[in-house]
Amino acid sequence: MTTRITAEIAERIARAHGCVRCGERNYKRVKVSPANLAASEEFHESWHVMLRCGVCAAESELGLDDEGDVLYAH
Repeated sequence: MTTRITAEIAERIARAHGCVRCGERNYKRVKVSPANLAASEEFHESWHVMLRCGVCAAESELGLDDEGDVLYAH
């Protein structure tokens, strides 16, 4: 049995993940939202995170599952 992580924990995990372009862990903006139905069914995603890097301004996305594991980053 797994316990679904909260949005606060999902944000902490996302902030700990390095930028996909420059590798820095400094984000200007982090938006955490529940995964949509299609992503939830296809990837078993629980949280969808949009990130904007504070160093290179790259925008990236993370998908997190119920346990907080990163499913994808791009």
